[in-house]
Parts: sequence; C-alpha cells; structure tokens
Amino acid sequence: MNEDLQLKKGAGYVLAGGGSTRFGEDKARVIFAGKPMLSRIHDLVSGVTGTVHVVAPLGRYEDLGAPVIADRWPGEGPLGGIITALLNTRECGSDADWNLMVSCDMPFLTREWLTFLVARAAVSAADVLVPRSAHGLEPLCACWRGSSEPPLRDVFSGGVRKVTEALKHLRTEVLDEADWKRFDSAGRLFWNMNTAADYQEAQRMLAAEQT
Repeated sequence: MNEDLQLKKGAGYVLAGGGSTRFGEDKARVIFAGKPMLSRIHDLVSGVTGTVHVVAPLGRYEDLGAPVIADRWPGEGPLGGIITALLNTRECGSDADWNLMVSCDMPFLTREWLTFLVARAAVSAADVLVPRSAHGLEPLCACWRGSSEPPLRDVFSGGVRKVTEALKHLRTEVLDEADWKRFDSAGRLFWNMNTAADYQEAQRMLAAEQT
C-alpha cells in the first residue's frame, strides 16, 4: 500500500476543549508564527489527513474557520475529547481505520513527523500508536484506531480520566526516541504550552530560529 493511500484512510482531530486556566487566556487563540495556535495546528493536521475536526465547546472557535464538534463530556479532560472524536468518525460513516489526535498547544510539531506517525499507524495492529518522550507517553499526539473506542468508553464510565491510565487497557505500540528523533533535532517536537511563560519561551525559541 502506498503512502498516499494510507494517509487517505485516516481522520484528523485537534483537541481544544480545555479551559486554559493555567494559561490565563485561551491558548488556542494566541498568535504563533503569524496564526492563532488552533489554526496553525488545524492546517498542519489537514496537510496529513485532509479532513480535520476540532473537538471543543460549540460556539468557541467557528470564527476561525475550523469545523467544530462538541465535546460530549465538557470539563472532563482530554480522554472525553478523544472518545468524542472516535464516536464522530464512526457516526459519520467514515471508512477511516485510524484517527490522528493532536492537542492545540504544541507549536513545534512538523508535518514530516505527523506523516511518519500516520504511515506507521496504517500498518500497525495496535489500538493506539503513541510516542514516548523524555517526559513520558505523549497521547495527545497519537493515532487511535476506531477499535479503541469501546474499551476507552468502558474505562471512562468506570471513572478513569487520565489518558495514560486508559492506555493500559489498549493494545499500545510505543514509538521511542529512535523513531522520532530524526524529526526533532532541537528536542522540542512534543513541547507544549501550559502557561503564559511557556508561550513566551516558545516565541523566544521561534525568534532565535529565524535569526
């Protein structure tokens, strides 16, 4: 199977349902490299999967031009958003057999890395393909098969909210540094912005890169 055909079999989602309480403002809307972060990540994922939906409260981001689907469990964390996305793929009648899920606050992701990730997912037998950085598993930049939705919903109904805890109930294939390091010579591929200070640091790193 060639890579183009593999990529057409996937669905893309940007997770943007958080309240940005630690950030102090809506981090999906802050400008990075000339675009709101949500638009930047949406365009990046779109370049890999084609169709992309944003999982977020309705009415929050439609003005940015991205199709939004409502998080079915608002305020319950990213696991609810992941399950929402998987249910959307199934209910749309899509033939996608994997779903690329990316958080909206990762400014240094690259199309090259995401292309590699989804190509690996297309030939994997796992329920989820997830990278592992020095900080641990990175499930908010991962590929999830539709088959992972029932067990995820089971553990969610049982009270589990941590995505890494839910992964223990799935067939998981982990991509270690040997897999992703070539896409990340600067060591920031999975760097995310949780606070305003993180955003300022990302701006500083971008400016240094451009000089």
